[in-house]
Amino acid sequence: MPYAWRMVESPDTSKNDQDVPREAVVDLLGLLAYGELVSFFRLTSDALLAPTLTDKAALAGLASVEYQHYAQLRDRLTELDVDVETAMRPFIPALDAWHEVTQPQNWLEGLVKAYVGDGIAADFYRQVADALDGDTQTLVHGVLDEGERAAFVVARVREAVDQDQKLAGRLALWGRRLVGEALSQAQRVAQDHPAFAELVTAGVEESASDDDDGVGRAPARLTEGYSRRLKELGLAT
Repeated sequence: MPYAWRMVESPDTSKNDQDVPREAVVDLLGLLAYGELVSFFRLTSDALLAPTLTDKAALAGLASVEYQHYAQLRDRLTELDVDVETAMRPFIPALDAWHEVTQPQNWLEGLVKAYVGDGIAADFYRQVADALDGDTQTLVHGVLDEGERAAFVVARVREAVDQDQKLAGRLALWGRRLVGEALSQAQRVAQDHPAFAELVTAGVEESASDDDDGVGRAPARLTEGYSRRLKELGLAT
């Protein structure tokens, strides 16, 4: 969820992994767990809209991967003596609101949402994860892996756009709407969860390169990621 770092001051960059508040780690894992669970439900529903049995089966397989990711996050929270439902509950309103206002109207809009909307959020969470301890960071990066889903979505959207060039403009507008809605929900999450907002800032600073100013550069990095995704889908204008 981009731009959440605007809600907090930059952290002391001398902090190490052990300084990350437990509350912030639980917040991130709970947020991701609910996101993965909802993605499982959504991809299962999207499979019903798929035009062929092959596509339906492919989406069903991708949905099962999302559930596996949810289970990994649930197990990690259990190791931390945290009930997964308790960890997820604070984030249900924001994520449900995001999905409510970004309901795809057809198969292709659902695919773009899975790659652009969810993908930008994943890019952001990867930056956040850089402030975590090694094992948790590895877990977060693992559950955010998009390889198989990205290949499927890109192939199907490009095929559709090649067959009907009018789709490109409409789907590009849809992609921009997805990102805009994500920004407003990110502000809500940051305001309601200050420990998570501090983790966001720490992660963005940690992920910065030597010639990168961290928080100040983060919006540009996410914008670049968004532009790259549209280009990969054949929707760049």
